[in-house]
Amino acid sequence: MRAALFVTCVNDALYPRTGIAVVRLLERLGVGVDFPAAQSCCGQPQYNTGYRRESEPLLRRTAAAFAGYPYVVTPSGSCAAMVRAHYPRIARLAEQEGRGSGLVAQAEDLVPRVYELTEFLVDVLGVTDVGAYFPHAVTYHPSCHGLRGLGLGDRPRRLLAAVKGLDLVELPGAEECCGFGGTFAVKNPDVSAAMGTDKIDSAVGTGADVLCGADNSCLAHLGGILHRRGDAMRALHLAEILASTEEEPLR
Repeated sequence: MRAALFVTCVNDALYPRTGIAVVRLLERLGVGVDFPAAQSCCGQPQYNTGYRRESEPLLRRTAAAFAGYPYVVTPSGSCAAMVRAHYPRIARLAEQEGRGSGLVAQAEDLVPRVYELTEFLVDVLGVTDVGAYFPHAVTYHPSCHGLRGLGLGDRPRRLLAAVKGLDLVELPGAEECCGFGGTFAVKNPDVSAAMGTDKIDSAVGTGADVLCGADNSCLAHLGGILHRRGDAMRALHLAEILASTEEEPLR
């Protein structure tokens, strides 16, 4: 089986270790991974700030970059939700307004092939125990796009619960937004910081060593608060924990 890695802008620019972890994890599970170099931003920043037309060329570019791959895997519920929930709507409106001939067909071809990482592991590969080893207490923050946008449910927790040595600690108020929300954090910085502080207070209160998530955008926000406060807890993407093994443990 082969899959294409849709690494996303945030991971490419700020968290390359997450993309490397996804490749290590999938290859360990027998999946060949390609990285189409033509991929770029999915267009979510433009779309979320009201520039729908400006997101159309990025839809076309993303669809072309991943054409022909049966599986497109991304370690981001946020970007997977952008493709799945918004690409068809963007394409239909573009064609109704006389632009983007063929855009609907491109969107409809791409959408069913895009999988958030935990969906791909559980639903396509049919695994929850991926052979990982991570001897730490971990609490999990489900991002809004993963939880409500994609309906990931308990897939991330099932994967974490199967990691050897890992102590999964439930996070009080886990389903509450962390306050990042893309441009929400830019437009409403005070509210965003207050929401993030509430989330961190809950996470630190669990006594866990690690705050885990499946979206590095949320973890950038929450990790920044941890850093400024000087808390010992660290924020880690789920993929990095799942890629860790007894032979090559994550430090």
